[in-house]
Amino acid sequence: MDAVAPKTWGGRVFEDFAVGDVYWSRAGRTVTETDNVWITCMTQAYNQVHFNALLAERTRFGETIVYSALTLAIVGGLSVPDTSENAAANLGFEEVRLPRPVYAGDTLWAESEILETRPSASRPNVGIVRMRTRGINQRKEVAIEFLKAFMVYRRGALELSGLVLEPAEPWGSDA
Repeated sequence: MDAVAPKTWGGRVFEDFAVGDVYWSRAGRTVTETDNVWITCMTQAYNQVHFNALLAERTRFGETIVYSALTLAIVGGLSVPDTSENAAANLGFEEVRLPRPVYAGDTLWAESEILETRPSASRPNVGIVRMRTRGINQRKEVAIEFLKAFMVYRRGALELSGLVLEPAEPWGSDA
């Protein structure tokens, strides 16, 4: 029998992860030129290959490319609903690789595989999860790969209790 989708989604907790689990982001995200300009200005990452079309045309890329920190942020964010929505803290990102550039107009999806799980030795309300994630573009090419470790709350953790708001009035009542 197939698993039944939950009526509500509150994210995974530590006990929901198993080594070898693979999660695909449910949505893709198209990167825009505006995204790239904003992140470049906000971070003051003024390498002209990100915003100077004339210079970028002369490079091996042939056009402006998306700032790699934005690629990491988008793909990392796409993985959150499936993996770290209930994270207590990110512990680290390692081995970030960028095998292909991302261009404005590319659409990215995230694929994450769980590599390791262990209870926290110092915090009984959380566990540690280590995973690898990659960003795949619309051409099915890998644009980014990285490892991530995070602390995630355990089932029944006080921090997660009572977060779903239930209305005091029944359906159709006049307020």
